[in-house]
Amino acid sequence: MRLGKTTLLVALLAAGLVFVNYLASVVPARFDATAAKVYTLSPGTRAILGKISEPVQLEFYFSRSAPGVRVEIKNYAERVREMLRQYASASRGRITLTVIDPEPDTPEEEKATAAGIQPQRPQVGAEAYYFGVVATLADQQRAIAALTPDREQFLEYDLSELLYRVQQVDKKKLGLITSLPLQGTAGNPMMGQQGQEGQYIVTEWEDTFDIVPVEATATELPAGLDVLAVVHPQNLAPRLQFAVDQFLLSGKPVFIAVDPSSQYFKRMGAQAMMYGGPPPNVSSDLPALFGPWGIRYEPEKVIGDNGSATQVQLQNGTLARDPLWISLSQANFNPKSLPTAQLASMLFIEAGSVGLKSGSALTLVPLVETSPQAGEVESASLQFVQPDDVARRVKPSGKKTVAALVTGRFTTAFPDGAPKEDKPADSAAAKPAEDKSKGKTAAPAPLKASSGTSTLIVVADTDWLFDDYSLRKFNVLGTTAAEPLNDNLSFAANSLDFLSGSQDLISIRGKGTSIRPFAVVEAMAARAGEKYREKLDALEARLNEVQAKLSELRDRKGEAGRLVATPEAARAIEDFQRQQATLRAERRQIRLALREGIDALENRLLAINLLASPILVCAFGLWFSRRRRR
Repeated sequence: MRLGKTTLLVALLAAGLVFVNYLASVVPARFDATAAKVYTLSPGTRAILGKISEPVQLEFYFSRSAPGVRVEIKNYAERVREMLRQYASASRGRITLTVIDPEPDTPEEEKATAAGIQPQRPQVGAEAYYFGVVATLADQQRAIAALTPDREQFLEYDLSELLYRVQQVDKKKLGLITSLPLQGTAGNPMMGQQGQEGQYIVTEWEDTFDIVPVEATATELPAGLDVLAVVHPQNLAPRLQFAVDQFLLSGKPVFIAVDPSSQYFKRMGAQAMMYGGPPPNVSSDLPALFGPWGIRYEPEKVIGDNGSATQVQLQNGTLARDPLWISLSQANFNPKSLPTAQLASMLFIEAGSVGLKSGSALTLVPLVETSPQAGEVESASLQFVQPDDVARRVKPSGKKTVAALVTGRFTTAFPDGAPKEDKPADSAAAKPAEDKSKGKTAAPAPLKASSGTSTLIVVADTDWLFDDYSLRKFNVLGTTAAEPLNDNLSFAANSLDFLSGSQDLISIRGKGTSIRPFAVVEAMAARAGEKYREKLDALEARLNEVQAKLSELRDRKGEAGRLVATPEAARAIEDFQRQQATLRAERRQIRLALREGIDALENRLLAINLLASPILVCAFGLWFSRRRRR
């Protein structure tokens, strides 16, 4: 009878464990104990999920059974799968998730390839595996072609952007205001003038946007623009500046690139002066907007950075480091901001700096910064100055921000409303206002401040957008091909892609990773290394010296190719061999000492992990048994 009860209790316990595991897998409740909340969906993501109007099919492709896939890739794939399950759960039935293992030579592999999932190889010659996500809505399909742990901190953004993009049927409209020939210029055959080819960045933007050019003399922006780019603005009509102001305040994103010293206009000025013409203005600014918005930018000052100077060739053929040509590396880019997170290098030429005015309520996030050896110099004083002279003039004053993301509630630059238009005093202009406005809808009142959070990216240089400083062009079989020299084009494309997302998408910030370093062990290793490093280095040097002398003695051969073993040489060899053995033993002891504390900590943690659960279960059993007896 007692045996039957015991069997029943064991069976009930097993059933309970299975039921608890089942509940844990189906109950939507989760507790995220990570510091960066990497497993919690952001409010922006939940807002995007709440706006899905039609069913979306998510297909997660991962070659789990493929040989050679590293453990960290499999762990990250599980992280992605759990995140996708959260998306499906939070969508309240509007998202259906399918997990697919595309094995070789199967219909699933063909389907993954057709959907745009790119095969990845763990190493050269190894079998490829698939790791990506496809979103399908009606006849629209978008894909993340290749997922990688390197981009884990932006996993939520990438998945939310995928869902956002698959719902966009048409390309977004990008308004472009510029005084630079980014889109090229048409030639005049009658005057013998050749057209100028456009810059490659426009081709990059055209992959994502329908570009709508806006002339500087326009009095309003075209209707239906989603994003606005203002590049090297010069002589913008006041009413156009008012339209830009209202566009930003309405919550639509704006990208502005200004320049204290444009290389393009400097070349144009040199040509103009050769023919006796006046030099053009090489700088650009928007003082009527920047000042009231709270943006600090000085168009008469350029950055010199001795810590990031670029080696250039002078007219006499010699090479020199020019601090006005700033070559920046990964350390100069914001790793937590989407436009710059994965950039490796950029080149800026005679750039300026941006910031916020004192007392501004806006939030400025630096995207690109110089080295601490940077300083500002007057651009007017740099004409005909050699790089060595510029380097001496630069007085380091800390890092300078070349590009920044500015967000918050902006105040209008036109508190009195739209500027008045200057019109000729003819009969048409003299007609009563009610006659002109007859049958028209009254214009909405101008915005005095941002209706919500406005987003602006400001870059204090424009030369980086030109092919001359970002691409290497070459001819392949009669066709012009291009190879990027740096990440200038990637930054331009990333910035506009980032801004073109909804405000919900822009609000999603990069998070930490699920892989957390063992800070205690790292600190212990660092302390042990400091303690023993000097002694170990001296020991290694002595050991190398002994080994060198021993090899020298052994390599002394006679004419017959045999070692001439004099008693002195033999004793020296034996002595060096003893020293070598002793030194190796000492090195072994030091290396063991380096690991001593770490190994002890690992053993303690192992013991805790192994014994914690049984001890807790036993403690609970004793407590329950005593309580039951009472």
